[in-house]
Amino acid sequence: MWAVGIHGGAGPLRDSDIDQQQAELESVIAWAEAELKRGARALDVVEGAVRRMEDSGQFVAGRGAGPNTEGQYELDASICDGPTRNCGAVAALAGVYPPISIARAVMERTTHVMLAGDGARRFALENGFTAIDDPKIFFQPRPHTLKADHGTVGAVAIDDSGAIAAGTSTGGTSGKRPGRVGDSPIVGAGTWADDIVGVSCTGQGEFFIRAAAAHSVAARARDPKTSLTPILPDVLAEVKALGGTGGIIAVDRSGLVTYAFTTESMRVGLASSAGQREIVIAVQ
Repeated sequence: MWAVGIHGGAGPLRDSDIDQQQAELESVIAWAEAELKRGARALDVVEGAVRRMEDSGQFVAGRGAGPNTEGQYELDASICDGPTRNCGAVAALAGVYPPISIARAVMERTTHVMLAGDGARRFALENGFTAIDDPKIFFQPRPHTLKADHGTVGAVAIDDSGAIAAGTSTGGTSGKRPGRVGDSPIVGAGTWADDIVGVSCTGQGEFFIRAAAAHSVAARARDPKTSLTPILPDVLAEVKALGGTGGIIAVDRSGLVTYAFTTESMRVGLASSAGQREIVIAVQ
């Protein structure tokens, strides 16, 4: 049994983006399916799926991120390994790439959970990650991204061993203040994985932090009488009551992978060994 879910953010629907983003979701899901079918670890699949979306430039994460008010590109990411409850994150990372893999390196090569700012940059360079020599050439934000837009990519997976993992990456909000950090790198807010569930969130990060959204999903999922299907809208309702909108994808140990959102649209791909397969720019 295996299952995987990916998202390319929740927000306004833009017709000009649909075909390219849907093609990218299809490509990433096809890769993830093949990896899980051959017995790959959920953690490797999550990192690889998020990395492919970072690289694509199709979403407001990785190469598709927009600049802050000073023209700098600051990236956030986190990754969680459910069986061990190990996790790693980077926040306000500038000048080095890719954020999801650097977050995993923080998890596996340090005793810390999160590194931020210049400390994260220096760690990444010390560990052989790619320096960004010319951000204006490296990053490829879409025109609408430059208008205080926000976005996130994420992935959740369960592999044949029953191990669950989750990861999230973002360029944050374009036009943000330098040093602003949203929910994506904060374990329990934007990302979570344990022995029951894996969760990745997208939306207005300040409100997901205030709701501890990812962990709220996980806490409710520990009730054996409760399915993920009603849990996700309930948590999003809490976020909305605080003033925020967004979306969540999640997978549980039964192999159920699902999503919910409160924005105009959400970019989603789902697949499982039970035959579930959905790649869609979902619209309310």
